[in-house]
Amino acid sequence: MFAIMIGALLFLKSCKDIKQDVSKANEKASKGIVANDVIPFFQHWNLILGDGSNVGLATNYENENFFYVTNDGKSNWVVYKAPNAGDTHGTSNNTRTELAQMKKWYPATANDKLTATLKVMNVSATGDARVASTYSVVVGQIHSADGHENEPLKIFYKKFPGHSKGSVFWHYEINTAGDDNSGRWDFSTAVWGNNFSVVGSEVNTYPEEPKDGIALGEEFSYEIEVKDGIMRLKFMSEGHETKTFSKNLIVSEYTTAADIPKQTQDLFVPIGQDGAERSKAYAGEGLFFKLGSYNQTNGKSPEVNKNWCSGAETHGGDVQKQYADGNYAEVWFKTASIYVSDAAVSNEGYFAKND
Repeated sequence: MFAIMIGALLFLKSCKDIKQDVSKANEKASKGIVANDVIPFFQHWNLILGDGSNVGLATNYENENFFYVTNDGKSNWVVYKAPNAGDTHGTSNNTRTELAQMKKWYPATANDKLTATLKVMNVSATGDARVASTYSVVVGQIHSADGHENEPLKIFYKKFPGHSKGSVFWHYEINTAGDDNSGRWDFSTAVWGNNFSVVGSEVNTYPEEPKDGIALGEEFSYEIEVKDGIMRLKFMSEGHETKTFSKNLIVSEYTTAADIPKQTQDLFVPIGQDGAERSKAYAGEGLFFKLGSYNQTNGKSPEVNKNWCSGAETHGGDVQKQYADGNYAEVWFKTASIYVSDAAVSNEGYFAKND
């Protein structure tokens, strides 16, 4: 019996040593490695942190609160974290740790592409479930550097508390006609799961869980290509149907009130966002890619805007307290690539206006 007990103790110690060895190996795998070692494309981007600062090129950079490399036991990943509240960049209500392309390109003559493989690890634990943006994060964008600086593409991940699966969807924001941009609105298209318009009936009452959703920690990939005025999107994830979409960025389909889709009539028109789009949409404006963790949950009152103001916990902007109780967005990227056409030009003017 004594020999058996000794054997069991040695076995348990061996298992513990193996776990410690694996942990040390993982620590060693990421120690001393910076983001550009994992995804060698950071020379194309400025990095905006979750405290609102633009740190510029991130080719040899890390920040323990917002941007660093980790290892999941199989691969190195670049981590982007953004709390529910803190200093923001430009005119946004929301924090972000996000790359912004240093060049811009014009959709009519573009031949530009962004790809990424990622997994969302956390979305906010709190917020008003009736607010469409609550519990969501944007993981990829096309942004305009000119005019109203609107966004022809935002790729979202959203998961309600208590659900095991979340939704991936993408938005097109109109490039509002005229000088007044207050009437701008988004149209949301589901990839896997639901679109933006599916919300809770009460502050803490959630809709039915999506059947074909994506879990936290589940990998998916996207490809964004803009060529000759057409944006083409491709979404892939193991075990899920591959989805493709296209959208004309230089000819609008939303130039009159009669063109406003029912989704928009239900979601945006009641709060006064009922604008029409320029007939040429984003033609003539410089566009650029973004990638990272753009947290769509914030602490502003839903009375301000029932689609974008979440009423979430922010602990007065204390980042560590938000991280401690799950009030942040965290996205890990394993691979990514960017193709920049020869026609692209400097995007310095955008950063000069917004930093």
